[in-house]
Amino acid sequence: MTEALADRRPVPSLDRLVADLVPPPRFADARLETYVPDPAHPSQAQAKERIGAFAAQLGRPRSGGGLLARLRGKDTAAPAHGLYLDGGYGVGKTHLLTSLFHVAPGRPVYGTFVEYTNLVGAMGYQKAVELFSSASVLCIDEFELDDVGDTLLMTRLIRELSDAGVAVVATSNTLPEALGEGRFAAQDFLREIQSMAERFDVLRIDGEDYRHRGGDVRTPPLAEETVREHAAATDGATLDGFEDLLAHLKEVHPSRYGAMIDDIRCVHLTGLRTITDHHDGLRFVVLVDRLYDREVPVLASGADVAEIYTGELLASGYRKKYYRSLSRLASLARDGAALAGV
Repeated sequence: MTEALADRRPVPSLDRLVADLVPPPRFADARLETYVPDPAHPSQAQAKERIGAFAAQLGRPRSGGGLLARLRGKDTAAPAHGLYLDGGYGVGKTHLLTSLFHVAPGRPVYGTFVEYTNLVGAMGYQKAVELFSSASVLCIDEFELDDVGDTLLMTRLIRELSDAGVAVVATSNTLPEALGEGRFAAQDFLREIQSMAERFDVLRIDGEDYRHRGGDVRTPPLAEETVREHAAATDGATLDGFEDLLAHLKEVHPSRYGAMIDDIRCVHLTGLRTITDHHDGLRFVVLVDRLYDREVPVLASGADVAEIYTGELLASGYRKKYYRSLSRLASLARDGAALAGV
C-alpha cells in the first residue's frame, strides 16, 4: 500500500534543523560558472560579477575606528557590509546566493527566511545569535516582509550579527506587476531595516522566470486514475487526498516539513481544489517550497495548479509567497506530468 504524507509525523532534533542550513539539493551544484545570464537583461551578468567580487572580499579584515579606539581597547571593526538581491521570480537569485555559499571561506550558513524564523523559535533568540555569530556569511533566501513580528525578529538578528562581523546577503522577490517599475521590494526591505540600510548594497536583477522561458506554462490536472496508478507503481511515492493533506499540515510544525518529505521521490495528490483560507494557504506554500528545494515532482488530479489560490489570497499582503508558490508548483506539476508520460 502506498504511503501517505498524512501518516508522517517527524520529530527532527535541533541538530538536524541546524544541519539543514545548507543549500537544498536543487542548488547543491550551483556555481557562478554555471549561472548563465540572459543577454536580454544585462543586470544578470552584472549581478554575477558583483557576487564574485563580494565572495572574494569575505574574510578580509574590516577597517576599524582608528588609533584612539584601539588605545581604548574597543572593538574597532566596522559592521560587516551586506548585499540585497532584488528581482522577480526565476531570474536566478537563489542560484547566485547558493553560489556565494559554496565559495565562501570559513563557515557560511544558508536558509530561507522562514527556516531561520522557525529555528529561532525552536532554539531561542540568544542561542541563535551565538550559533550564527561564528558564520562567515549568513545567506537569507526569500526575505519576507509580510509578518511584522518575523520581520522585527530578523532585523534584530541581522543587526547583531552584522555588528559581530557576519556578512549578510539576502534575496527577495518583486511582484510580477511591479517589474520594470522600480525597486519596490528593495525599497520595502531598506525601509524595514532602516537603522542599518546603509550596510546593504542593492542589486536589481531583471529578467523572465527561467521556469517559463519559451515554454507552455499551463499545467492541466491529471486524471485521478492516472495519479493513483502511478503512485502504486512508483517506489518512494506518496498518495494523499488533498483535504487529508491540508488537515495534516495543521498538525505538523512547518519547521518539520523538510523532514516529513525525507526519502520521498514523488508526491501524488487527488482532489486538488482552490484554497480559500490563509492558514491553509501559507502552510501549503511552505510544503511546496520544501518539495521544490528537493526536486520532488507532483502529480495531481482535480483543479489546475494555476487555480490553487483564490484571487483574494493573491491580492493579499502574502501575495509574494503565493506567487512564488504558483511558479514552483507549476514547475513540479510539469515534472510530474512528464513522469506520467502525459
